[in-house]
Amino acid sequence: MKIILTTLFGLESPTKGDLLERGYDKERITVSDGVVTLEGDFNDVARANMWVKHAERIFIEVGEFGCGMSDNADTNFDAFFEGCRKIKWINYIPANWAFVVNGFSRKSKLYGIPALQKLAKKAIAESLAVSRGLSANTLISENEELGTVKIQFGIVNDTCRFMIDTTGAGLHKRGYRPLTHEAPIRETLASGMLTYAKYRPYGNEALVDPFCGSGTIVIEAARAACGIAPGRDRHFAYEDLPYIGKAPYQRALQEALDNEDTEPMDDCYFFGSDIDPKAIESAKRNAEAAGVAAHTKFRLCDAAKMTPEYLEKLTGLPRQLVITNPPYGGRLMTPEEAAQIYKLIDRTYLTKSGFCKKGLRLSVITPENAFEEATGHKADKRVKLYNGAIVCTLSNYFKLDGKNHDNR
Repeated sequence: MKIILTTLFGLESPTKGDLLERGYDKERITVSDGVVTLEGDFNDVARANMWVKHAERIFIEVGEFGCGMSDNADTNFDAFFEGCRKIKWINYIPANWAFVVNGFSRKSKLYGIPALQKLAKKAIAESLAVSRGLSANTLISENEELGTVKIQFGIVNDTCRFMIDTTGAGLHKRGYRPLTHEAPIRETLASGMLTYAKYRPYGNEALVDPFCGSGTIVIEAARAACGIAPGRDRHFAYEDLPYIGKAPYQRALQEALDNEDTEPMDDCYFFGSDIDPKAIESAKRNAEAAGVAAHTKFRLCDAAKMTPEYLEKLTGLPRQLVITNPPYGGRLMTPEEAAQIYKLIDRTYLTKSGFCKKGLRLSVITPENAFEEATGHKADKRVKLYNGAIVCTLSNYFKLDGKNHDNR
């Protein structure tokens, strides 16, 4: 079957990397905008939900067909209805279970999502009725207490794909962080920042976030270093589907437990600080819940005091990657106030030429190009990412005193 992994734009390549890391052949993986597709089976559905760090949600494809290719709107809607009705929904929706339909349309003549959702619901009901030997217009019973199947359709370039959600709550919800801190970054995006910053744990480089908030970036780095599967501490929608069940989950969970190593080390490599005492307390609680309290250190400190000299003493390591998601305009403060924070980061960690100071690398995510515009320093490498609906740039500064230096 086709397993569909949806991502935030910009995280497709890291998601493919997650699958390669788990041993999947590249021939089984295809990548398109916001989507990574894996050829596999139900065990692979469970493994993907358990291990993928960068994806938002995982589906199984149940049907694909052309629609929206006519200039006549009625013809396009008819093609959508018939294509949906021909899918063997009885194989995917257990008797008397409820089902809900959501969808989207991009670059297609067929649009009007609410109408398409209603049409798909009707087509699915007819398919189920006929498969059960009833007349097409028979009212189908739906009992939410038995369970609910979440169905998603996506229409792109006049091709429609129907899918079943296997994830439930989004994959960024790892299970260790309650939504108590103001404007937290998604765990999936934090993982993407680490990947694009080329962070390699347990070298001679410490990871430091001077605006750590609830600690997500630091915690995601520590969990990855310990080999902790992102989905270890949660459950998934597919477990309740009788045609998948809990056995694949148990196998995936056992693999995860066998692969992790959470024994504390003599040195600490993961550091976070914030000026807000509530944020620091939240970060410590989250690290404990995430299983990495012994691998992380959080402290109350003004970012202005987190100088290179201070970091070297704090971490005891010769190199530091400063990686952060500072508060910015439109989220926690005005654009002018955010620009002052960017200039503080610039003064603290970059030279007048824009190179990193000795022993440092810098990765900072801001609304599109805001950091470079505020500081006048062009990044060595920039990556376009999305923080929710906000288009952002991850600005990476890897050079050291004018010399190439990536600490790999």
